[in-house]
Amino acid sequence: MYQYDEYDQSIVDARVEEFRDQVERRLSGAMTEDQFKPLRLMNGLYLQLHAYMLRIAVPYGTLDARQMRMLGHIARKYDRGYGHFTTRQNIQFNWIKLADAPDILAELATVQMHAIQTSGNCIRNISSDQFAGAAADEVTDPRPWAELIRQWSTFHPEFTYLPRKFKIAVIAADEDRAAMRLHDIGIQLLERDDQLGAKIFVGGGMGRTPMIAHEVKDFITADHLMSYLEACLRVYNRYGRRDNIYKARIKILLHEIGPDEYRRQVEEEFAQIRDLGIDPPVAELERISAMFAAPAFAADAPETLDRSDPDFAVWLDQNVSAHKQPGHAVVTISLKPIGGIPGDASADQIDLMADLAERYSFDELRVTHAQNIVLPHVRKADLYAIWQQLRDAGLAEANLDLISDIIACPGLDYCSLANARSIPLAQKIGVRFSGRERELGELKLKISGCINACGHHHAGHIGILGVDKKGTENYQLLLGGSGAEDVSLGKITGPGFDEDGVVDAIERVTDRYIAVREEGERFLDTYRRVGMQPFKEAIYG
Repeated sequence: MYQYDEYDQSIVDARVEEFRDQVERRLSGAMTEDQFKPLRLMNGLYLQLHAYMLRIAVPYGTLDARQMRMLGHIARKYDRGYGHFTTRQNIQFNWIKLADAPDILAELATVQMHAIQTSGNCIRNISSDQFAGAAADEVTDPRPWAELIRQWSTFHPEFTYLPRKFKIAVIAADEDRAAMRLHDIGIQLLERDDQLGAKIFVGGGMGRTPMIAHEVKDFITADHLMSYLEACLRVYNRYGRRDNIYKARIKILLHEIGPDEYRRQVEEEFAQIRDLGIDPPVAELERISAMFAAPAFAADAPETLDRSDPDFAVWLDQNVSAHKQPGHAVVTISLKPIGGIPGDASADQIDLMADLAERYSFDELRVTHAQNIVLPHVRKADLYAIWQQLRDAGLAEANLDLISDIIACPGLDYCSLANARSIPLAQKIGVRFSGRERELGELKLKISGCINACGHHHAGHIGILGVDKKGTENYQLLLGGSGAEDVSLGKITGPGFDEDGVVDAIERVTDRYIAVREEGERFLDTYRRVGMQPFKEAIYG
């Protein structure tokens, strides 16, 4: 994984000291909250319902055991003993004292971590495939390119104050494990005629106006990828709405001028800047790529597994994925225990995951956009020992991509923007369907506590949106969404429900699915074949 050089470290250290001075002035009263707000947001510090929340960047979801232990330390020392992993492959701490924020950032800087650009109208954390470097279907490891984009976008003078926040995802396989087409820019690395390049998608996103990104470039060679991204951002920065926050995202620009006109302007801009030296020298990409070299895998690692323990066998089938290296596997650790809070991990659990990564996974972990943790490089011979330790720590739920593997935002329990609670609803759904998950098969359920869609409800096979209905929490039910390569947006079934009512409605939906599905069909496949009407009849009678 990428290691800071002196330049990287000096940037982060300087930002810590700058923010320490700003916090001291705020605490002394020399600075008002209105003056302080844009400064704290530049450092990932939000003022939530009950306390400050600090969002820490985990670039493209990759971190090592030392960094993971630091997160456990922060949870234990500065929060209430836990952290919340998010859909941007970051981590949030929800109970931060303002006076402690500079010290937290200073401690993070000692392990090459920060909270820069985790908020604000800038290019946010670059996301990627959590199986990068391990997946057999990738054409290249996308993380060197994600790191290059991270460096290009950090403190970019032209893109620090964009019309609105901006999110980029990079993948390198046909299977989309990063919801790439629901980003402002999605990049799929691929090869044509033995040349590495990328397909570029622009204008995706969720929120109050969900849209799927348009393909704007069928193939741009890798040596001009960065200058093409610069052209895409320049056109947005030039024409994106700054007079209306609800129409400020790039998806609205493409909707208003059309993808063809946007593409024309990007190509025109690209022609002007492609030879200005924006693309990095080959040596720089090689320097970065060398840090993502494959680990020293054991060539003779055995393929066989003892499946005699039935609980282990269930976990093995559900949470362990194929690795491109024989004798190895990819482990997804579920942060979705039945009745638990999706994405939360205690300090002790964080420490354990760090220990497992250090001992069994070449000192590497990944955060997924589905709020789970991945050990990317595990010998199959070690899987049983890993499972035993996860089981003892309450981290061995065998529910990856099942109905209880719920994505949920913090909702009204924490967030000042939320209209409804997400956490208690997720807990009730998990309990209601406990024991039925494997009967239902792959079924991705996602919950947002407001229209901002931090829980990705539009992309859920079943999605739930919490709204305020005359002062009462009300939940709209959506069906048919997907964030994968078969991307689609969910549709609202009809009138909303209270908290218990929406759980009952989901049960009626899944019962109808069981009744009408054909052999081998996922819920999403059945929905696409039969349409909304059979499910509406089941829900509303």
